[in-house]
Amino acid sequence: QLQLVESGGGLVQPGGSTRLSCAASGDTFNNYNIGWFRQAPGKEREGVSYINNFDTTPYYADSVKGRFTISRDSAKNTVYLQMNSLKPEDTGVYYCAASPFSIATMDTSLFLSWGQGTQVTVSS
Repeated sequence: QLQLVESGGGLVQPGGSTRLSCAASGDTFNNYNIGWFRQAPGKEREGVSYINNFDTTPYYADSVKGRFTISRDSAKNTVYLQMNSLKPEDTGVYYCAASPFSIATMDTSLFLSWGQGTQVTVSS
């Protein structure tokens, strides 16, 4: 099973940018689809974006479409989430997760490995 470690995030001003990284180890990286989820205080975890192991067209939630970009570097076993034009409602703990299944939705039950999460706070 894949082990995942997120990094990046922190405090960002509205309109600013930051990049999250998700470093994978422990199994064959290209056997997995990788997703980013986030959870705001008092809210359910929601899917933000995922990229499959064939690096075809990524999925984005409507709330981040046009502002976030997901990418994967197979040489580094790492997936990135570039976050631009950040809004206060983007605040939350961001998790990366891995799924060995062919997925069409960001159902959390399909993602079997999870990182520990990294906090992103968008505030002035």
